[in-house]
Amino acid sequence: MDNADRTIKAPIKAVVFDVGKVLIRWDMRLLFAKLIRDPAELDWFLANVVTEEWHFEHDAGRELAEMVAEKKLQFPDHAHIIEAYATRFLETIPGHIPGTHELVERLAARDVPLYALTNFAVPFWAEFRPTEPIFDHFRDIVVSGQEKMAKPDPAIYALSEERFGYPGHELLFIDDNPANIKAARECGWNAHHFHDAKSLEADLKAYGLLD
Repeated sequence: MDNADRTIKAPIKAVVFDVGKVLIRWDMRLLFAKLIRDPAELDWFLANVVTEEWHFEHDAGRELAEMVAEKKLQFPDHAHIIEAYATRFLETIPGHIPGTHELVERLAARDVPLYALTNFAVPFWAEFRPTEPIFDHFRDIVVSGQEKMAKPDPAIYALSEERFGYPGHELLFIDDNPANIKAARECGWNAHHFHDAKSLEADLKAYGLLD
């Protein structure tokens, strides 16, 4: 089901944003390209050592020190590069997704209740959050690492409903990951599969959230 096929189950009362790849750009390659100059070696490192699947374990609540120590034992020749994963996270975030911060500002100006549901590790979130004043507009943010559960687990959607104070059919969820969108819809949420700010703006207008 794509955005064009979505049906509005009830008037939308609040909007829930994902963070990475919706509000901010995120790419681990940007950091490790500074440390590994050979493109083939860089591809191998990201496919076999510091992978997105491994990073997801941290998002889901696994302790950073434990993960890094284990990975260094597995790949001792890359220990100093693996350490950069723990100490240079902000270098994986090069900036904003074009247009989405402006949409947040417009929604906030209309007093639309704003929330976020993000897969984000606790120490990385603590480091990143103070750099982005856009989150001052958000009434609550559910962070997977803090809850030790992550999207697309239905439990984190249920927790978010409880925290935000709205049933799923009154929420519009915005995420770039198809699995997360599918899970949200199965939990009864309205959902927008994010591709770019222009199509998101069109959907927000269709839902009556923006003029």
